[in-house]
Amino acid sequence: MRHLRVTVLLVLLAAGATAHAQLSSTFTMANDYDYRGASQTARDVAMQGSLDYAADSGWYVGAWGSNVDFGRDIDADLEVDLYTGYAGTIGEGLGWDVGVLYYTYPGESDLSFPEIHATLRYGIFESTLHYSNDWVNSGNGAMYLTATAAVPVARNFSLLLHAGYSFGDYFDDIDSEYFDYSAGIGYTIGNVELALKYVDTTLDPGDAWFSDDAIANTQGRTVFSISTALPRQ
Repeated sequence: MRHLRVTVLLVLLAAGATAHAQLSSTFTMANDYDYRGASQTARDVAMQGSLDYAADSGWYVGAWGSNVDFGRDIDADLEVDLYTGYAGTIGEGLGWDVGVLYYTYPGESDLSFPEIHATLRYGIFESTLHYSNDWVNSGNGAMYLTATAAVPVARNFSLLLHAGYSFGDYFDDIDSEYFDYSAGIGYTIGNVELALKYVDTTLDPGDAWFSDDAIANTQGRTVFSISTALPRQ
């Protein structure tokens, strides 16, 4: 029943964008919510949606939501992220994006925390540095550095590559700084994007940092997703 409530909420969130020309939204279904190599849904189905506004100046603001399952010790069924920032370009093809995001978990407010990020994009490549001074409301800071690429390989197909590194005081305290990585194939048909990727981390079994009873959630697995954006571009 709780999954039905989450699904209805996210469908309404995505549908709301179609009524306002200034807004856009996304809607995604996946067999797992992969977050920095860790499953946020106990390796179960994720339903996700966003609602965004972007001004001509480069300023944007939005909200994104997903169902979550962190195990029996954490009473959270929903994640809602609120964010704002600025994006633009420098010269020929170099894009940038700086912003702030606040993670919230209705029903489990002790997990909510802020994070800032800075992104550079060039062609098919993108790199982002994330920083939080209060990672998962722990009182300790954490950083996350990513590098991604979407390499065209054939008509409508692309090779999706990702590597990330989680580090900082929080991970030092639990002796679990780690890399996550993924590789897969993306396919675009009309306004729909499909992706199939293999995800893994360098964490050992038992090092799941977010839930004591989610040991397998940072181990290698295959993630499939299908998403669309509204209004259609």
